Amino acid sequence: MRGIKVRALGGRPGDSSTRGLPVTTDGGRAGTIERVHPSGSEQREHVVSDQIRIVVAGAERQVDAGATAADLFADDPTVIAARIGGDLVDLARALRDGDKVEPVEISSDDGRAILRHSTAHVLAQAVQELFGDAKLGIGPPVENGFYYDFDVAEPFTPEDLKHLEKQMQRIIKERQQFVRRPVSDDEARAELADEPYKLELIGLKGGAGDAEGASVEVGAGELTIYDNVRRGGEVAWKDLCRGPHLPTTKNIPAFKLMRVAGAYWRGSEKNPQLQRIYGTAWESKEAQQEYLDRLAEAERRDHRKLGTELDLFSFPEEIGSGLAVFHPKGGVLRKEMEDYSRRRHEDAGYEFVYTPHITKANLFEISGHLDWYAEGMYPPMHMDEERDADGNVRKAGQDYYLKPMNCPFHILIYRSRGRSYRELPLRMFEFGSVYRYEKSGVVHGLTRVRGMTQDDAHIFTTAERMREELADLLIFVLDLLKDYGLDDFYLELSTKNPDKYVGEDEVWDRATDTLREVATASGLELVPDPGGAAFYGPKISVQAKDAIGRTWQMSTIQLDFNLPELFELEYTAADGSRQRPIMIHRALFGSIERFVGVLTEHYAGAFPPWLSPVQVVGIPIADDHVPHLDQVAAKLREHGVRVEVDTSDDRMQKKIRTAQKQKVPYMLLAGDDDVSKGAVSFRYRDGSQKNGVPVDDAVAEIVDAVRRRVQI
Repeated sequence: MRGIKVRALGGRPGDSSTRGLPVTTDGGRAGTIERVHPSGSEQREHVVSDQIRIVVAGAERQVDAGATAADLFADDPTVIAARIGGDLVDLARALRDGDKVEPVEISSDDGRAILRHSTAHVLAQAVQELFGDAKLGIGPPVENGFYYDFDVAEPFTPEDLKHLEKQMQRIIKERQQFVRRPVSDDEARAELADEPYKLELIGLKGGAGDAEGASVEVGAGELTIYDNVRRGGEVAWKDLCRGPHLPTTKNIPAFKLMRVAGAYWRGSEKNPQLQRIYGTAWESKEAQQEYLDRLAEAERRDHRKLGTELDLFSFPEEIGSGLAVFHPKGGVLRKEMEDYSRRRHEDAGYEFVYTPHITKANLFEISGHLDWYAEGMYPPMHMDEERDADGNVRKAGQDYYLKPMNCPFHILIYRSRGRSYRELPLRMFEFGSVYRYEKSGVVHGLTRVRGMTQDDAHIFTTAERMREELADLLIFVLDLLKDYGLDDFYLELSTKNPDKYVGEDEVWDRATDTLREVATASGLELVPDPGGAAFYGPKISVQAKDAIGRTWQMSTIQLDFNLPELFELEYTAADGSRQRPIMIHRALFGSIERFVGVLTEHYAGAFPPWLSPVQVVGIPIADDHVPHLDQVAAKLREHGVRVEVDTSDDRMQKKIRTAQKQKVPYMLLAGDDDVSKGAVSFRYRDGSQKNGVPVDDAVAEIVDAVRRRVQI
């Protein structure tokens, strides 16, 4: 039986005076310490003890009492932590009888989170070693990386990040251990007396999880401090943390500090602004380089940059943050998207409605938005107050709100007259402009705006028809997204937030079960999103991957039993009884603005011919060839093709470069030979060329590509 090395009771490692003392292992089994003194000065110590039974990755095993998770997975360097009984723990955790243990590999989602949080600790240690007055905020892992917040006298500079990376490398090479240590509240306060933000978290224990990222440090259970311990046993640095962590800093294979930003403590503008350093860490240098390459590609595709280069849209400071204007070329792109969507909705039996941008407060009081969504709405406008000559109020004013969504308006259209079961399902559709007060730090180009146009549909149906309508709706949504060039999907099911909902639990359960059945029947992967539903009902969201593998939330389908109840909607059933309709909310693009941003990045600005603002550019070799290209352009325009002829003074090669920069799908070149043969030379966006194409054939090829919405 293998011995487990332990510290003797009442002694130090190497102290032989404790031979034969009884011990109780962490597993709760009695054992006896034995000292063995081989020849020479070296001493060995081990425990002769009972064994315990555990389950490892589903298989039962026996191990020595006192064994750790590290002992179990010592032969696999990719395992950096363990999951025991559902909880993530350090490898140094001692095993107990009956434990169910799963390995956590560094390349797994959990493993990467642990790696990144451990790297955040190394960053914080480096900051305090180089900037002695820095006070610690919090440092959680985030998607693809980590951050740590610091209170420092001066903002960090790019040069500071270089110095910090070098200091982190020194710490990593020291192979410092991450050692967990439980402490009482008073002990934590004493040890962290110079860290005001940590002291605040200790005072919030149990409720700190509500603060941005704070759950990595304190929760409802015991407090723990992690010491970074050098090989000689010296504590190099420590931090309040729940863990778990890597075994040592040497287990950090690759990291990079990315940027610095300002961040308010605990996410509130009422608190001090700290300096946030963002970084990334990966299980290998190769994995990190792949990520950095993806970032570079994402930067190349950034819709904000392309929007300027292609003259599609802008955000004038004079209008305000998050409020976009579309330029003529962006207007063409948007119009094509909207027109095609309208045609598809008409074919699917939708009816178009239009509603105003503002309403009296009472509408949102009935719907519940003022109870549950007020912080996302713009402040009210107090209107219509009338006063007499003496200044006394003769008629009280009312609050008007910019609408954050269209659904209450569509409900009023439904309720405007009696409805029969013969009219259902009633499908209403609107490109409706809505306004939401997003915080300034959240606004991002077209993908997070304050003013947007939703392609909003609301379907009123019977209970009997509900499931069929949902299934048809999901097919319609997926097919339409495919027409725009997105075809890699999975589904997400958002269920009730127990702290933010209206209606009865059984109604929510019924709605959720129905959505789950429809989503499962689609054959797509279904991912749970616990607590992610809107206050009035659960939803399915379609998650689409773009050309470089990023996931975007696209269409949402929400099943709502509650708003029809709040607005007392009814229809006359076949038996003459009055029944409550069921309401389905559906936004296909989410918003037109956001969808333009997503497609711009998906295509890197090189839109397929049917969406491209300019589909064809005619490029004459000399001025004499312009009339010929004008005739070609006229033929294309007869088929609705968007075509320009470049009559500028630039040389032909520069005209070609200009068209390529504008990502025009087709260039039609013409010289003497083309004019004499009634032909053009095709030059495609990828640089390939086809010469001497008869004009009618060239027109037919372009018209066919636009009609079939080909992807080139």
